[in-house]
Amino acid sequence: MRCLTTVALSLSLFLVGLVGPIQGQLQMNFHANTCPNAEKIVQDFVSNHISNAPSLAAALLRMHFHDCFVRGCDGSVLINSRSGNAEKDAAPNLTVRGFGFIEAIKAVLEAQCPGIVSCADIIALASRDAIVFTGGPNWSVPTGRRDGRISNASEALANIPPPTSNFTNLQTRFANQGLDLKDLVLLSKMCGVCNRAHTIGVSHCSSFTNRLYNFTGRGDKDPALDSEYAANLKSRKYPSLKDNTTIVEMDPGSHKMFDLSYYQLLLKRRGLFQSDSALTTNPTTLSNINQILKGSVEGFFFEFAKSMEKMGRINVKTGSAGVVRKQCSVANS
Repeated sequence: MRCLTTVALSLSLFLVGLVGPIQGQLQMNFHANTCPNAEKIVQDFVSNHISNAPSLAAALLRMHFHDCFVRGCDGSVLINSRSGNAEKDAAPNLTVRGFGFIEAIKAVLEAQCPGIVSCADIIALASRDAIVFTGGPNWSVPTGRRDGRISNASEALANIPPPTSNFTNLQTRFANQGLDLKDLVLLSKMCGVCNRAHTIGVSHCSSFTNRLYNFTGRGDKDPALDSEYAANLKSRKYPSLKDNTTIVEMDPGSHKMFDLSYYQLLLKRRGLFQSDSALTTNPTTLSNINQILKGSVEGFFFEFAKSMEKMGRINVKTGSAGVVRKQCSVANS
């Protein structure tokens, strides 16, 4: 009898150990019982409004990337700070936009299902829906994320790769999030690495003018940048190093299309940022670029979807961890 009791107790503890992690994981349609229309509410809001501002699709994708790279995908990028030291106050996030869009979706959800759907889930769902609506790939978005309450500018600066990143910096910051070199190549196209969401994005000139005018501090051009492309940018777009307002397409000719031209431009040394050029300096990432170009757009969509799903799970708070903020911009709401 004692042996049976011991076995039963051990089995019980084993099952508890199994159930705990399962309950704490993301899952598809997590809110099916508590807010059945949650995902449709997000999708409908996006489809009803994104046509008025299609460039917001890239902005939301970039927001998702910047959120997940700091403390995981917990909505902390949305938090306001009276002292100006929240994530959104850090240099990498000063041109992030779409905060009001996410807050508007949150208000609709709160009216229907108070305290149920996290801001972190809204970012993940809205960024996917916006990309799909603008002709990009679809990917699975499991839900059940909880929101964080801590948002520090210093952490954003330390974790989000800047547009001046070399390969080592990119590899390290991606590896810190559990992402490999294949993810780096795939997500660099569209996920807002540094200061953009590629292919459907644009950039402020302040992110790359040093490559044109003062790469090493001696008034020189970055030798990794195609000379003809650099000359065209200087004569037609950015005649001055001091220009901080002009914007440029990061994928000339197809910046609103989800195609493979970004990778073609990389091989022509026409990537806009130093971090773009860095992808061609490593044999593994260069091989990945060539494999993408040998394949189809549909093949890229499939691989990109896998990396997006992987990114969306970075250090998520689930179960009893985190909270569901009632206002995305307020840490203690």
